[in-house]
Amino acid sequence: MLDNPARPNVLLIMCDQLRSDHTGFGGSPYVRTPHLDALAASGAVFPCARVANPICMPNRASLLTGRAPSSHGVTANAGALAWTTMTLPRQLRSSGYRTALVGKADLQNGLRAGFESVDTRSPAVVDPYPAGWDHVEDPDRYLQTSLADPGDYYGFDHIALTLGHADMVGGHHLRWALGKGATLEDLNRAGPRHARRVDPHWWQVYQPHLGEELYSTTFVTEATVSAIGALSGGRSPWFIQCSFPDPHHPFTAPGRWHHRHRPADMALPATFADYGVDAPSHLSGFRALPPSAMPVQMFGPTPQQLRAAAAAEAGAIEFIDHGVGQIMTALNDSGAAGNTIVVFTSDHGDMFGDHGLMLKGMMHYGGCLRVPLVITGPGVTTGVATTLASTLDITPTLLDLTGVDPFDDIQGVSLAPALTVHDHTVRSSTYIEEELPQASRFPFPVPASARTLITDRHRLTRYPGSPLGELYDLVDDPTESVNRWNDPAYVSQRGELVEQLLDATIAHSMPGRLGSADERIGRATRPQ
Repeated sequence: MLDNPARPNVLLIMCDQLRSDHTGFGGSPYVRTPHLDALAASGAVFPCARVANPICMPNRASLLTGRAPSSHGVTANAGALAWTTMTLPRQLRSSGYRTALVGKADLQNGLRAGFESVDTRSPAVVDPYPAGWDHVEDPDRYLQTSLADPGDYYGFDHIALTLGHADMVGGHHLRWALGKGATLEDLNRAGPRHARRVDPHWWQVYQPHLGEELYSTTFVTEATVSAIGALSGGRSPWFIQCSFPDPHHPFTAPGRWHHRHRPADMALPATFADYGVDAPSHLSGFRALPPSAMPVQMFGPTPQQLRAAAAAEAGAIEFIDHGVGQIMTALNDSGAAGNTIVVFTSDHGDMFGDHGLMLKGMMHYGGCLRVPLVITGPGVTTGVATTLASTLDITPTLLDLTGVDPFDDIQGVSLAPALTVHDHTVRSSTYIEEELPQASRFPFPVPASARTLITDRHRLTRYPGSPLGELYDLVDDPTESVNRWNDPAYVSQRGELVEQLLDATIAHSMPGRLGSADERIGRATRPQ
């Protein structure tokens, strides 16, 4: 824990599907993010931060629990994190923190009224929670005349949720928009069918009918500013999670933000035409797919599709940066900035043209796994922290920095030592897991499961039940272009890494009360 006599506030700012290199401080030549750049310059930046799972729901649950998906139970974009799960906000709340969540939660699936819950718990367990908050997030409930907070939403005292992506308006966002004079008829004019302009190359790139004044980025910004104002000045510290739904596809930056970049000015990735040597066959299958009516299906974009998406995404990121600037101004004006830890990160990345691929799913390349991670606050030394880091580490780090005891089952490790000594190695390997329930729906073989181990030198991915595997030398081959899985020269390294992956898989399925998972992976935690 850093030396800090007063318990600090915590502001956790998140984006959705933002790669680590799609910000100014992350090295983008196009995206202008002056406010995020200033935040990065004031704290510790972790360029080797990776997710625990490259999919929204599993990794968001991992962030708030410090546990791998196979441990907390949310292994895909389905189901819900159990109400009784111990979380970061719940532990902070029990220690006297006031807690609020603004924006995208994605801890539950959204179903409309009339769907039966798949939860088999007894009514005695479910009854304490208001209808609509127990198993799924029901969007229709937001049309009620009055709507009370559930009181304890995974540890959050107060919530102001968005539901969906792009120009969809739901949740508390819907109530806010109606309060600003919008009509349901107007707010329902979402999607490409009602758009002001749809890109001719891909339907998921469009300028929405909805203006920026009612867009989710504006709602999240305003609601976060309000939460800071409401919670600052009291005797108790606070924790606010601010979660922007963008720049997740569809790429629909509204108004002036949509045309800030021209598709013709967006360069293709260096590996756009590099399909890799000995890459797994399912990647070739993905690459041959056109854009689907299913918005989440990975595919191989044309240069025109990729450039259009890149231009629209850049505008969405810059819109978020504008909001972050307003939030940081509010924090400074509140007088709480000097005693507030600020974290900026994302739930996962996107291939975005790397190796000719788009979106995410069974593609454990850096574009999907690496996310921005910035930590600022009292006692943090500015600079670049070189250690590997995981989404799993955010919860134990924040508990450490706030002086709150960790709870059982945490599998991440605290990054606090690296916040002052930037070359301190907190962990020597990162573990990633993924399940793909829809694998059997593709017209070619696609793995339904993947496990990955990453060290300073290598990335090894194993597909259980399949002879497929990937092994990349990240020092000699940073673009992950040559798969060494079957290379005789790498037999020894592969054997060692497979053994470490097995240890990591076992460790992350064990209860965390035995110690952090990283501490239990003997060989993997010793410098190689």
